[in-house]
Amino acid sequence: MKPIFTLPLLLPGLLQPGEPPRPKQPNIIMFLVDDMGWQDTSVPFWSQRTPFNNRYRTPNMERLAKQGIKFTQAYACSVSSPTRISLMTGMNAARHRVTNWTLQSDGSQESKHPTLDLPAWNVSGLSQDPLTPRSVFATPLPCILQEHGYFTIHCGKAHLGAIGTPGADPLNLGFQINIAGHAAGAPQSYQGLKNFGYDENAYPGNIWGVPGLSKYHGKDINLTEALTLEAELAMDSALTTGKPFFLYMAHYAVHAPLERDTRFAANYEGTGLPEPEIRYASMVESMDKSLGDLMDYLEKKGLDKNTIIIFMSDNGGLSVSARGGEPNTHNRPLASGKGSAYEGGIREPLLVKWPGVTEAESITDEPVIIEDFFPTILEMAGINKFKARQVIDGESFCSILKNRRGVGKDVNPNNMDGRAFVWHFPNWWGPTGPGIGATSSIRLGNYKLIYYHVDQSFELFDINMDIGETQNLFKEKPDIARLLAKKLGNQLRLEKAQMPVIRATGQAVPWPDETIEMH
Repeated sequence: MKPIFTLPLLLPGLLQPGEPPRPKQPNIIMFLVDDMGWQDTSVPFWSQRTPFNNRYRTPNMERLAKQGIKFTQAYACSVSSPTRISLMTGMNAARHRVTNWTLQSDGSQESKHPTLDLPAWNVSGLSQDPLTPRSVFATPLPCILQEHGYFTIHCGKAHLGAIGTPGADPLNLGFQINIAGHAAGAPQSYQGLKNFGYDENAYPGNIWGVPGLSKYHGKDINLTEALTLEAELAMDSALTTGKPFFLYMAHYAVHAPLERDTRFAANYEGTGLPEPEIRYASMVESMDKSLGDLMDYLEKKGLDKNTIIIFMSDNGGLSVSARGGEPNTHNRPLASGKGSAYEGGIREPLLVKWPGVTEAESITDEPVIIEDFFPTILEMAGINKFKARQVIDGESFCSILKNRRGVGKDVNPNNMDGRAFVWHFPNWWGPTGPGIGATSSIRLGNYKLIYYHVDQSFELFDINMDIGETQNLFKEKPDIARLLAKKLGNQLRLEKAQMPVIRATGQAVPWPDETIEMH
């Protein structure tokens, strides 16, 4: 009788001869999209579909949602850098003080406010060098992952440190590979035919040009696709090490400039959409194609059963400018958009697939916030003991992923002893619009209080009953407003938050609980 031979090379997921052992810790992909609104997808994150869900084509987000859990109430900051620093440090923006978007180390990218003197916030961003002026000195997430055996990859937009500071280069923040990440938070161009706006002879003078992708210069390729191809090559490198990998896939898309991805623009022709919206929709679909390509890669390599995918956006969808149609309407029923304290500026699409843990096609209404990702990712990686310089404000939401706590349930509006979520933006983004400006906000239960620094006014909303924040309940529910103002003031003082100065009086804007006592 002839011996029977097995053929492991024909079976996906099995080791090839000479291949390093597969790690027991899961691989982790943090897929972060830039400026993508809560509804810029065919996946509904509300109790009903909306016209926006029917506009966009995101079949791979649908695919991911079917394989994992959907969070309907996930929050970030209203602009980019504060979100990214909170993700990398686990700190609330009030504490890390990178409260606005970074670029120049002197903060000159921030316009002068008409009536407020803005605080000396950490314009230099994140740094591991304590001597970097006006920066937050903290231990970044990838440093901890690398110390515990992970191969760390940065791909795409960094926007973590100002030009000329250590944090401008992800390699100084714990990443072992950096693909196209630098100080700027947007590309000069998405087109390879335009070299993505990069000019070697002018760099860093052309601050928006995307570095590190010269192999694609002069080619008819979109930036989103080029980054995806490079991410796959980086994962190939990780596999040769035998270590689990952490891929921070931080796309420049769908940030302005709004440019067509010619692979997908035809899908939106003849729909009645204005030209900027055709461009934008093609960028959304391009981003979704990247997600699908990475999922295909994992399946092809037999890694899909041991790779966590986290999908998130860094702030609300752009709506105040550059878009087609009426401004501040592109996230409805959410009010306003990027830069705003309203839900349109801070509520994001979040999907998580954790093989063997998350239940397929599950949904949770439990709120989470961006600083929660730091402890969550570490717990996912099995890292329970680690050293970090900073106070960590975030709380792991692995219990939701594991036990489905809160799945299919509304947040209890009467639970005023529960966890509060705080946002702090003592800055001036530049554009004006609903909810845009220097603010501090708090959400507790279903109630949300916004405190405007310019005139020390308040707005109170029941988010569950009024998702569009159309009815200010401040005068109707003074006890709730007073309770939230007190909790907000206490939290801001605890985190040593910075407040602007009222130029006319030379006095700092009072804490919200101090102001509310005068109403």
